Amino acid sequence: MQPFVLPEFYMPYPARLNPHLEGARDHSKAWAHTMDMIDVPQHGTVIWDEHDFDSHDYALLCAYTHPDAGATELDLITDWYVWVFYFDDHFLELFKRTGDIDSARGYLDRLALFMPVTGEIVETPENPVERGLEDLWNRTVPHRSEGWRRRFVESTRNLLDESLWELANINEGRVANPIEYIEMRRKVGGAPWSANLIEHSVHAEVPDAIAAARPMEVLRDCFADAVHLRNDLFSYQREVEDEGELSNGVLVFEKFLGCTTQEAADAVNDLLTSRLHQFEHTALTEVPALFDEHGVDPAGRAETFAYVKGLQDWQSGGHEWHLRSSRYMNEGALSKRDPELPGGPTGLGTSAARIFSSLVSTAPQRLRSFSHRPYEVVGPIEWPDLHLPFDLRLSSHLAGARENVVDWCRAMGILDGVVWDERKLRAIDLPLCAAGIHPDASAGELDLTSAWLAWGTYGDDYYPVVFGAPRNLPAAKVTTERFKLFLPLDDEPMPPPESPLEAGLADLWHRTAGPMDGEARVALRKSVVDMCESWLWELANQAENRIPDPIDYVEMRRKTFGSDLTMSLSRLSHGRLVPPELYRTRTIQAIEHSAMDYACLLNDVYSYRKEIQYEGELHNAVLVVRNFLDVGEQAAFDVVADLMAARLKEFEHAVDVGLPGLFEDYSPADEVRAALTAYADELKDWLAGILNWHENCARYTEEEIRRRPGVPEPARPVDFGPTGIGTEALRISAILPAVR
Repeated sequence: MQPFVLPEFYMPYPARLNPHLEGARDHSKAWAHTMDMIDVPQHGTVIWDEHDFDSHDYALLCAYTHPDAGATELDLITDWYVWVFYFDDHFLELFKRTGDIDSARGYLDRLALFMPVTGEIVETPENPVERGLEDLWNRTVPHRSEGWRRRFVESTRNLLDESLWELANINEGRVANPIEYIEMRRKVGGAPWSANLIEHSVHAEVPDAIAAARPMEVLRDCFADAVHLRNDLFSYQREVEDEGELSNGVLVFEKFLGCTTQEAADAVNDLLTSRLHQFEHTALTEVPALFDEHGVDPAGRAETFAYVKGLQDWQSGGHEWHLRSSRYMNEGALSKRDPELPGGPTGLGTSAARIFSSLVSTAPQRLRSFSHRPYEVVGPIEWPDLHLPFDLRLSSHLAGARENVVDWCRAMGILDGVVWDERKLRAIDLPLCAAGIHPDASAGELDLTSAWLAWGTYGDDYYPVVFGAPRNLPAAKVTTERFKLFLPLDDEPMPPPESPLEAGLADLWHRTAGPMDGEARVALRKSVVDMCESWLWELANQAENRIPDPIDYVEMRRKTFGSDLTMSLSRLSHGRLVPPELYRTRTIQAIEHSAMDYACLLNDVYSYRKEIQYEGELHNAVLVVRNFLDVGEQAAFDVVADLMAARLKEFEHAVDVGLPGLFEDYSPADEVRAALTAYADELKDWLAGILNWHENCARYTEEEIRRRPGVPEPARPVDFGPTGIGTEALRISAILPAVR
């Protein structure tokens, strides 16, 4: 008996079948036999017998997901998928079922030897996984650029190495929280790896100039999340009930929301749908602008669009395969008929008959995201318990910093009387935040941290007032692009500043980046640019009256909040040198991201009334949860509070369990261990300081919310009437008097 009824999936593209299917079936089976993957025991266990291989039908998967590949390419792609599924089952039998994590590490370390970015493979394979990888690597990489090879090596290593994360969770009996799960599933789930193979199969590489840009990353992440969440729905019965797997999205939602399996499955499907909507929105609105911004030539544009089409083909083809493979729970899935097509076709090539039903069933979710009425009155809400188990420490130089930041803002022109005045700056009390996140700072360091916080907070307030109200996105883009002129990496001369924001940034960069080495400058510059460009993302959503997709929101919120910038400020006082690869490990990323998310969600809880009722804001986690789950304010508040608690618990787990494990795996020098331990302690200060600031500054009080610089009487919320796309002119005249 199936544990839940499969939901109605959003699938707007018909699946197409590659005509070379039968040839790929014959070839892949012969290849698997040659690699000893069929009927050959591994440590006494047969991973696959011939019936397993035939019933899983990986050739059908590849024929659906790569419908336009030639015969030779389809054979190669199918062999890659045979290999990756064999690896997954091989790792399950040898290590997940036994919990032998030490042997698993050695097994995975050896696989890296068969993926050299340059040069030849010199190691001799010892098992079917190594043998298959050696053969596939030699058949694939000679035809691809070095940039592609680097990306493919990274995604393959992620896929392999993050299997240890799954195994560690099984050994601990630990179910991840939703944010952690989505991030880690992208790596271990293999969809980014599949995206690289799509480039190969369609003979189209995304130009290096845009490969790492936000729109391309969003497309890859949306593709990956949708692929993985769909797989979780179909594989829940096999993974959770048979294999004891804990890394499954349905189980994650079931535990986090405290709901039934069916309710969790429906929520996972809603998230899958949201990610596909985000994919479409990004492809249509952001990718064309990216081409213009980077001057991508016609050939590069054509290859990028071929790649995007390949991602869509994979999505629809993968869904069709899941409906048919014996590997998954799909009983009765193909026998469903569309209500408008009673008795309609269900055989191969008829997936288009289901498109209309999928569009109709998911339309309410899409429409909800564009139909929020701004400036709604916020009702009474019971606040969650925001206890944080870290002691607060404050810098002894707080009093002086409070006066010095006022002088600095006045000198930079930030106290303009339109966005900020001195009373507002003192009410916000940013030095209080600086004193908490940087408690051991000298007087000069605390002044610098306070000025950075003032600059970033002023910019965050400035963009909605100056650019958001009149919907002047072109001017916002020009302003943002000019910031880069004041962030030189090699002491290039700066132009004269033309605004308070430019003057402030020029001063801060000179004082901060001057003593830094090149690598630190690059990291700081990226954190500033990411924060400023995220403000453009908010303006674009505001112009469309679009509540963000929940995953996109969480990941962009880290940037709009300036999390990376403020984290870097907390450690400016020391120059500890830690190998960059350690900062990129799963453990350090988990420590940083969980801390960032707790702080961002904390801010959303405190600013909910200010943003929703008085500012007409759309970028608040409580509103995003309300929209996604279609629940009321209190229920959304409770979910956000639970998510904060889950991220805090993950932070503590990563520090208490993950960090010692990292030291064991990498055996760093004593000074590196001390630096990373100190960094974790600094993030505890960072969290405690941010909570203390929210509790004690006046930024979120009713009096301060209602007061505007230059307005004698408190501003009142205004009913602006229609809110759809194209109606912004009706609101401008009402907004401007309140901000002048």
